[in-house]
Amino acid sequence: MTDSTGNITVFICGSALRGQPDNQNLQDAEFVGATETAPIYRLHAVKDGWHPGIYEVEAEGIAIPGELYVMTAEQYAYLKDNEPPHMYPHEIKLADGETAIAFLYPKALIDEHGWPDISDHGGWAAYKSASM
Repeated sequence: MTDSTGNITVFICGSALRGQPDNQNLQDAEFVGATETAPIYRLHAVKDGWHPGIYEVEAEGIAIPGELYVMTAEQYAYLKDNEPPHMYPHEIKLADGETAIAFLYPKALIDEHGWPDISDHGGWAAYKSASM
């Protein structure tokens, strides 16, 4: 989460991943490494695959692959300001027991629009690669 210098650890699992079109939104944040969430989340393709939507579940969750970055407060503010509508920052649990901030999406909106569950595609980058 936030360290003693005010830097914020952020979990990225969508279009800002390395090699994805919005990676520049991280503004040279420090790449920590690849990781995955604890297996308590679901992943959906929101707005016809425009961006991912993740949310926590009590049952039938998966571990979502992604990347960890350490960001300054300014880098984090820029990322937050450039996230798609309805995404909100929230603390998530990682597979190793640590926590980070991720941008989640309201399950109610996913359900309302019937956006597809892509949890079994191996993550956002794998889904986008397969759908092209």
